[in-house]
Order: sequence, then structure tokens, then C-alpha cells
Amino acid sequence: MIKVARRTITDNTTLIVGAGYVGRRVLKEQPNTAFGLSRSSLGADFPATTFDLDTDASLPVTLPERYAVLYTIAPSDKADDDVRLKRLLHLLQPAPRRFVYISTTGVYGDHGGDMVTEETSPQTTTSRALRRLAAESLLQAWGNEHGVHIGILRVPGIYGPGRLGIERIRKGMAVIQESDANPGNRIHVDDLVTCCIAALADQAPAGIYNVGDGDYRSPTWFRKEVARQCGLAAPPTVSWADAEKVWPEMRLSFLRESRRIVTCKMRDVLGVIPRYANPEDGIRGSLVTDLSLP
Repeated sequence: MIKVARRTITDNTTLIVGAGYVGRRVLKEQPNTAFGLSRSSLGADFPATTFDLDTDASLPVTLPERYAVLYTIAPSDKADDDVRLKRLLHLLQPAPRRFVYISTTGVYGDHGGDMVTEETSPQTTTSRALRRLAAESLLQAWGNEHGVHIGILRVPGIYGPGRLGIERIRKGMAVIQESDANPGNRIHVDDLVTCCIAALADQAPAGIYNVGDGDYRSPTWFRKEVARQCGLAAPPTVSWADAEKVWPEMRLSFLRESRRIVTCKMRDVLGVIPRYANPEDGIRGSLVTDLSLP
């Protein structure tokens, strides 16, 4: 096995743990003040090194006295709690000044299409969302113990370049008919990156933030709009009753839950106004953007 040299990061650096679809874009936006840890190599174009929370026993970097963390890794589905996050928190010595965690609006569960704020009590029943809630609680308790400002971004569906579901449309995969479809909540990846950077700033208050574009048109509408802008045939539609007979339970579980995410705190406290408040513009921008970051 080749031993990778330990890296030293400087004061006021943001350590991005999990440099995937979102993390890589934060690295690209802040190449001089961020450093990434990724399971796979990102190449010479990114300030990053490899690190696997499932297998590596120590960090490949030496931490400074003053730094922040952006954490984008989902919990493992092999445990009820987030063993990955637990392992990382144990390794963060000294502790960062600020820790931003990307969670999910799925923690709220089903609210029958009602508006949901950060004060709404989570009522999820799915194992994936329960793991996220457990991770949020773990992180907040750790932050209180170590004096770390904790920012939690509850994120809906992320779309952007390479994340429009075009292959599903080409394959003719069906969607729920509009009359049976629930409201949609989503955010363009560029706007999510802006939220991450805002939450990492020294002046950003700690706490939970719902993020999203504020447009609640259904997932069915979104898929049809992607098809229209791509010049593809609209996807076929099925009734909810027919979908329950043939679609896998995992897909159905996402579609059963219905809510409208309120993002006033994102706008008023973080100061983030989505560039792509209209997803029609976000789809259009995604189709013309350089796809070198898949």
C-alpha cells in the first residue's frame, strides 16, 4: 500500500468532507480557502486528498487552530446512527470554529402539502430520514460540548448540470399523473453552494435552515419541463393506484410524503436569494453549463 503524505491546512480554511456533486463546486468557488476530503481522487485541478470514513483510521491532514467544516456525506444504511459522522467528530482535534452539515427536508415527513418551517416538528417514519435526525442531534450535542457553531441545512431535491434525469426521460420512465402529484421542493446546485458558503461565514448565526427555491410545482411538472427544453417526448404518466402496483417501495416512499418548505430564514438570516427561483431558468442554465463537473 502506498502511504499518502499527510497534508497541512492553514488557518481559516474550510475542510470539505465529502467532495462530491456539491462539495466539488464549493471547492471550485473557493479554491484558495477550502480543502477537500474525498473517497476517490479528484485530480490535480482540486485542492483535495483521498479519505474514506468507512475505512481510514486517521485524517490525512493536520488541522490548524482555526478552521471550518462542511460535511456532505450521507449516513451509512448499515446502522441506525451515523457512524461516519461519529468517527469524523472523534478525529477533529482541535475542534473547528464552525461546522455546516447538509441534511434533508425529508426529516419533516408527510405534512399533507402544508407549509413547513424550521419550527415544525419532524414526524418522519422512514429509516433514511431517522438516521439524518439522529445525525443532527449528535452534531448539535457535540457542538454544545465543544463550543462549535453548528449550521444545519435541510435540503430538498438537488438538480443542476448532469442532474436533470434526462436518461430516465429517454428511457420512457413514467411519472405520476399531475392530478395525483404532490408539491415539489428543490434547489439548483449553484444556489445550494451559495447557501453553504453563507452558512460557513463567521457572521452566520448557528441553527437549522430550510433551503430551496420556493417553487412548489410538482416533480411531474419538473420532468415534463426538462423533456420540453431538451426537445424530448414528454414522459408517460400513470395514476397513483397503478404506480403502487408496479413501482419499487423506495420510489413510492419518496412520493408519498407531501410538504411545502418555507425558506424565509434562508433569505432573511443567511441572506441568500436563489438565482434560480424559477426552475425553468435553472433547467435552462443547467443544459448550457459546462458539464465537466458531473
